[in-house]
Parts: sequence; C-alpha cells; structure tokens
Amino acid sequence: MRRKLVVGNWKMHGSHKANAELLAGITGARPFGCDVAVCVPFPYLSETAVTLASTDLRWGAQDCSAHEQGAYTGEVSVPMLAEFGCRYVIVGHSERRAYHGESDQLVADKAKAALARGVTPIVCVGETLAEREAGQTEAVVKRQLSAVIHTLAHCASEMVVAYEPVWAIGTGKVATPEQAQAVHAVLRAQLRAATPQADQMTLLYGGSVKPDNAATLFAQADIDGGLIGGAALKASDFVAICRAAE
Repeated sequence: MRRKLVVGNWKMHGSHKANAELLAGITGARPFGCDVAVCVPFPYLSETAVTLASTDLRWGAQDCSAHEQGAYTGEVSVPMLAEFGCRYVIVGHSERRAYHGESDQLVADKAKAALARGVTPIVCVGETLAEREAGQTEAVVKRQLSAVIHTLAHCASEMVVAYEPVWAIGTGKVATPEQAQAVHAVLRAQLRAATPQADQMTLLYGGSVKPDNAATLFAQADIDGGLIGGAALKASDFVAICRAAE
C-alpha cells in the first residue's frame, strides 16, 4: 500500500513569528502516520530547515529555476535549494502557469532540473472552470503531464503528481471525491503507460482540502494525500488533515 503524503503550500504567506508558531504547532503534534512536508517561501527556507532538522518532517520550496546558474536575476536554482536540505519543490502550480505564463515544457524542464539534484518535484496539473465545463478536463491534464513524462523519460516515476483543479484553489469549492478520483484514475493510467512503477507513485489532490473533507478524499483509490494551501497556514487544521491521511 502506498504511504500517504501531506504537503503544506504556504504560498506567499509567513513571518518569523507566524512561522515559528505554525511549525511549533505541527511538530508538537508528532508523530504522524503519514509523510508530512511544508513548502515555504524562499526567505524562510533556512529557518524552516533549522527548525525541522531534528524531526521526521520534510521541507521544500514552491518553485525553482530550470537553470543551474547564470544571469537569471531573481531566479533560485535547484542546487541552492539542495543546500538547504529541500526534499521537495513544487513546479507548475496553476498560479505560476497563469500569472507567470509558464508553459508545459518549462514545467517539465524544472522537474528535470530538480531530479538531477535529488530533489523530488511535485508536478501540478489541473483544469480551469471553463475547461471543465467544456469537457476538456482529461485532455488538459493529460497534455500537462505528457510534457513532463516525455522530458523525464525513465525518471518519470520519481516525481510526485498533484491534481489541483484551478476552479477549486482558494475558492472554497472542492471537487467531489468522485470527481477527484476520476481525474486521478486518468493520471494513473497515463503513468502506467509510461512507467512500470506507476502504481507505486504518489498522486496528491489539492483544492480547498479541509479537515472535514480530507478523509473522504484520501480514501479514494488513487488519491495518496494532499497538497494543502489555505488550511496549511493554521496548525490545528493542517494537523487534522495529516491525521485524516493516517
């Protein structure tokens, strides 16, 4: 059976005081019966690494450059993240795709750069409300994932995939367990066609996951945990979601 994984995505939130309180609340609730990680803004990687170093909790970043180094002002490379002990990096989040124009291929290149340095990419895919209403959900997520599978080739099984319907991120709306499972099943089938390790890969759901719906979502056959946004900023909510994954 695949071990569940819950990852908190803090997005552009945080302060020294708030981070310390949040991490204290999470670490104080250990142990967890699932893998737990937080992906934090770049300025807070150092303090997060120090705080979590003696625990079994993992930490990661919310984005990375596809380049190792060079004249890319404002970018952060995977080698830099690796120095902080990052286990994960989120790539292709819908906010990056929408606000920064990231293409499927750029997302794939970032995933490849992460794996090259031993950092696990959490590759996000998902459709907009307009795409869902037009019946394009399957085509969209398969196109997004296909670029990454093609670029990673034999290493494709080493990534984590997160399905995040854009219409359910930060809106309070959430896909029903059946809707979420249907898309996860499509992604699992696509991965099976690409790698014999597909059934061991971790697929996460993200999109307004809360303590009161987490258990039902995580009980679905192909949902192996969650990529948590807003609820990851309140220790009690995030801990409750982790408990639901146990």
